[in-house]
Amino acid sequence: VSDHRAEFTEITQGVNPADLLAEQLDYRRAKDKSDKSLEIYKFFVNALYVALTRAIRNVYLIESDTQHPLFELLEVKADGPVKVEARQASLEDWQKEARKLELQGKQEQADAIRNQILKQTPPPWTVQDQPHTEQLLTKVFRDNAPGSKHRQPLYEQAVCYDLPVLADFLQEHGKFQAANTFYTQRSLLVRKNYMAYFSPNFKDILRQCDKHGVEHRLPVNLTPLMAATAAGNLPLVDALLERGASLDAQDTFGCTALHWAMQEAFRDPKYAKGPFAALYERLAPAWVDVNTGERLVRIDRHLTEYFVFQTLWALFRSRFTHFQRRPYAAFDSQTLIDAWEALPANVVRPERKKRQHLNHVLSRNEIMRDYAYNRALFQRVRQGWYQFNPQLLVRDKTADGAWMPIYTALNLPFTAQFSDFPVWNMIDTYLAAADLPPRAELILP
Repeated sequence: VSDHRAEFTEITQGVNPADLLAEQLDYRRAKDKSDKSLEIYKFFVNALYVALTRAIRNVYLIESDTQHPLFELLEVKADGPVKVEARQASLEDWQKEARKLELQGKQEQADAIRNQILKQTPPPWTVQDQPHTEQLLTKVFRDNAPGSKHRQPLYEQAVCYDLPVLADFLQEHGKFQAANTFYTQRSLLVRKNYMAYFSPNFKDILRQCDKHGVEHRLPVNLTPLMAATAAGNLPLVDALLERGASLDAQDTFGCTALHWAMQEAFRDPKYAKGPFAALYERLAPAWVDVNTGERLVRIDRHLTEYFVFQTLWALFRSRFTHFQRRPYAAFDSQTLIDAWEALPANVVRPERKKRQHLNHVLSRNEIMRDYAYNRALFQRVRQGWYQFNPQLLVRDKTADGAWMPIYTALNLPFTAQFSDFPVWNMIDTYLAAADLPPRAELILP
């Protein structure tokens, strides 16, 4: 009350002790429902109400202004000095609280903390999400807008998300000569998108998170946790997780920080044998829930099916955007063996890297397979080649856990914009099998 003396004084005006002795208080809403003049007091009255009704045995009022009229009305008298050890909550404490409220579905309260206490502001740069990328594609390849203003951010996306088709079109049709170095220097160029995240001194990044929120987006639409993971910066990953960074946040193509770690481990043996095992322990959820349309299935982390599922998710986009020895836009056991080659044994046990074992895991979880523990995760495209069951549903962690088609979660319709010509028919087939709209007209020429 002492911190809001004026508001509580107005609340008590015109009220005397006799008014509170009635068996039933006379209470009514304002006749004019558009009159919101009393709304300002709602928070203060509710705060007092919660304190009084949630108490188990006693209510303690810690006040500096013990002569406030409200206490006289409540017949509350000061009972001597009390020593209270107060601790000022840090910004990091408030960030954790906002994240906790967000996970509880209390978005309004979480936003209030970020706006009023943390005073977070949107980042000053343009985030290249899907709508913005589509605008850039239109300006470059349909409107033929001159200069590098629109081409450079597209090239940054081609580098970041490994989209060789986009890089080729920027070079051939967009006349963007910088794209010539895509194939020879991509591993170096990709670091430029989040160079600061490789540094052991990351105070500036944490300050950015204080200013813009721990879930703010980099220009290429990555969260700080995704960038730190891709950089293999374990101390920074720990700092971001301590601040409440979400494991469920996804990039433009549906990948989380875990999938960024897996992509790097599949590409770079040094990363696989270095920070990957520790990152996997921190980033991999204990299970994955899927809906086959007929039943709910939980895939626990200790199962081979779990790591196969996450591997297919991490490599899904590459089946369409990169040249494949078979134009099936699918996976065989050799794809998994090659990807897992450098992974440490505490992530994937050696016996699970065998062709026979992987063929068995894929086939026993194939749609319509007569197997007691069949999870119906995969569809056989050709003999020995598999893709996700197109009817599979996964939880949308950004929409109250609602179920969504797996090809929507992986953003196959947008991936089609950057796909290699030989797999276009397969994209049409997968979308139709998932009961999704047909592939949109390509923006690329």
